[in-house]
Amino acid sequence: MIPIDISIKNYLRTVSLARSENTHRTYQNGLNVFKNCLQDASIDIENKPCNQLSEKHFALFINELKFYSPTTERLYITAVVGFYEYLVSENLSNVNIQSIRMLVRTRARIPRQRLPQFPKSDIEILLNQISHINMNPTMNKTDTLVNFRDKAFLVCLADTGLRVHEACNLRRGDIDWFEKKAIVIGKGNREGIVRFSDRSITAIKDYLKIRSTMDGSTGVPLSSLPIFARHDKGAGKKIKPITTTTGRKIVASRVEQYLGKDAVGTITPHSFRHYYVTRVLQSSGNLKLAQSLARHTNIAITQRYAHINDDELDKGYNEIFDK
Repeated sequence: MIPIDISIKNYLRTVSLARSENTHRTYQNGLNVFKNCLQDASIDIENKPCNQLSEKHFALFINELKFYSPTTERLYITAVVGFYEYLVSENLSNVNIQSIRMLVRTRARIPRQRLPQFPKSDIEILLNQISHINMNPTMNKTDTLVNFRDKAFLVCLADTGLRVHEACNLRRGDIDWFEKKAIVIGKGNREGIVRFSDRSITAIKDYLKIRSTMDGSTGVPLSSLPIFARHDKGAGKKIKPITTTTGRKIVASRVEQYLGKDAVGTITPHSFRHYYVTRVLQSSGNLKLAQSLARHTNIAITQRYAHINDDELDKGYNEIFDK
């Protein structure tokens, strides 16, 4: 029979093939906590067979999660429940999955729903500042490419609601330039339509225009080339797509440049998605429209954005009590 440690590695391999990189990383973190919990209970995970795992071990794991936030607890529980389900489906264990789920219902904490927080005014300052970045051309072609790319990337995040991995995976052939739309594979491997604003299309075209010579010399069909490419020494003359790590670094570096070091970390690529959904809701007041444009499968997710901001509360209060 397969040892616990090997069975966990095999399970995580299946997760990496079916889920996103971020999901795989989260599951890996959750299973690491599970392994530590077993080892703390003097269980030799390298030799003990996985068919000896029971509901008792899962209960120990849930108890260990009290030191984490409720949201993290839920994520890690999902990972480990998935592992138990994997063992049963592969005939590696006879554990009672219903008992596992009952433990989740009775002992796991329910995360409190939080309003998405993001510095709206700082994002608008950032977008305004980077819109003028091309007015100060540099003699270094690489720096010019980076400037045009970063501007297009940030405007694209703000005006499309794309998740960072979706933006990084965009190819030239994905965009219908006339309709200003693209079909993307998003969260949960679901296909969706993303719409582009005039300024985002213009920023992308400006960037691709100065990249045209590089793209044309690759010998690769233009439609298969990435929208946002690397411009570091490691990429050389090849047109390689940026990674999600690079996407986060682009945001962090521009935040530091325009808002200062203290602002680094207050704006992430996902902050632009919050900004996008909030703009749609505040401009239209249409919850269903915001849900569709954000590609939320559950309208409850969109409803988190449908809150009155502090300025509106101040104005309403003053009109009632101070007039």
